Amino acid sequence: MQELWGQIADAVARIRQVWNGNVKAGIILGTGLGGLVDQMTVEAAIEYEEIPHFPRSTAVSHRGRLVLGALAGVPVAAMEGRFHAYEGYPLQAITLPVRVMKALGAELLVVSNASGGMNPYYSAGDIVVIDDHINLMGDNPLVGINDDRLGPRFPDMSQPYDRRLTERALEIARRGDIVAHRGVFVAVLGPNLETRAEYRFLRLIGADIVGMSTVPEVIVAAHCGLRVLGLSIVTDMCLPDCLEPANIARIIATANGAEPHLRKIVTGVLAAEWPH
Repeated sequence: MQELWGQIADAVARIRQVWNGNVKAGIILGTGLGGLVDQMTVEAAIEYEEIPHFPRSTAVSHRGRLVLGALAGVPVAAMEGRFHAYEGYPLQAITLPVRVMKALGAELLVVSNASGGMNPYYSAGDIVVIDDHINLMGDNPLVGINDDRLGPRFPDMSQPYDRRLTERALEIARRGDIVAHRGVFVAVLGPNLETRAEYRFLRLIGADIVGMSTVPEVIVAAHCGLRVLGLSIVTDMCLPDCLEPANIARIIATANGAEPHLRKIVTGVLAAEWPH
């Protein structure tokens, strides 16, 4: 971790060449969710390959740029596409943008993703406000010698997802007649989807939804003191007794279809946190 301080400084210096604002919230947009940027007042955008030490996003439907501006009147930095461990990147590289957004002034991080639903009370297209998570990726972005300038050696994870933000998101969903659940997200390495036996196991240990991202970013957010709101769109149901082959095009289409609901929740939470 000792090289991270310099990497963060390099990335921030490059971003400051195109934008001098101060971020209040960072947003990570997952599979099929990049359209939230359409709601932003965009002041600058920079491709990931132009930012020192940023990996390149190779995942389907991930645009691959950092967008800077305002959403609901709140200054934000939005990652239009994220990185995954299954792309071959180490977790410290995957989570570097979280630390960069913190260095740009962020106090809050919104993470979104697409997930497979294992809770039989869920349906494809529902939104889950993430209440807690399970890390089954077999790795952790904090492994290595700790840099105390970035955060504590043993960060507390008793509440990685901010309770007030979670309650506010659920209330906004209720007022907007949006189907939203409070649930537990489990992160696996991927890139293959799970077997029927694996879905049974993941459900047995307490997970409601499963995906291949988000947890590393949330661990780093906890390490550097960011409050977190986690939102997931259930794109397909993964019930082992009636499991169908995965249809990636349908998964992305479901994420796109549910995106207006996610937009309403995110903009509502930001407007409530920083009322004008």
